[in-house]
Amino acid sequence: MWHYLMDMDGVLVHEEHLIPGADELVAELRASETPFLVLTNNSIYTPRDLRARLQRTGLDIPETSIWTSALATAKFLDSQRPNGSAFVIGEAGLTTALHEIGYVLTDRDPDYVVLGETRTYSFTAITKAIRLVEEGAKFIATNPDATGPSREGSLPATGAVAALIERATGREPYYVGKPNPLMMRSALRALGSHSENALMIGDRMDTDVRSGLEAGLSTILVLSGVFTAESAEMYPYRPTRVLKSIAELVGHSQDPFGDWAAA
Repeated sequence: MWHYLMDMDGVLVHEEHLIPGADELVAELRASETPFLVLTNNSIYTPRDLRARLQRTGLDIPETSIWTSALATAKFLDSQRPNGSAFVIGEAGLTTALHEIGYVLTDRDPDYVVLGETRTYSFTAITKAIRLVEEGAKFIATNPDATGPSREGSLPATGAVAALIERATGREPYYVGKPNPLMMRSALRALGSHSENALMIGDRMDTDVRSGLEAGLSTILVLSGVFTAESAEMYPYRPTRVLKSIAELVGHSQDPFGDWAAA
């Protein structure tokens, strides 16, 4: 049985709207008791928040089937320095994940500065982060995405703010989220899966396909997000399969790489 890792934005939903067929595939996976996780590099929301947001689009996904860069970051820090401390720039998704592993959130001599996504980046908080990194705190960022989408256009995201702190301090952050294959491996451990029987579905070559490939997974690129068949050809690596959208997998979830696509 294949185990599924699936990106959220561009694969299942697009700007709060369900991508046709996503609900049918999720229902099929749940009915066949196929293990799956929905992944997102966004660290703003907790799995409970994301479950509620997805339900409004018509997707019924359990909290336990949602894996975020915030959860991956918390798992990483717990493995590196259990019960440590961190100065955090981020929102509930990140602070909750760190609290749940026993971390103390502080601005006094923290082990780490942890940068995540927020809609209200504070100049004061960024300045504090710079000074703490200069004083020896290790610099961690949940994900390298430079921008995020909004109805008005692009918004500066974690990667852009991390670049500001890096330029000011000369210290490069360690990014936990995609395309770091660590995100894939932590998701596989959470799912109790092995890379040999797992696949990653995403809409981006540079994050989803790359991280899946580097973690040893089979990969599927869907063209329902930001990449086209032409833009995907620009990369030196290839996904295992390219599909127009996740809808093509409905009825084929147990044989995702069969000959049915050619037919």
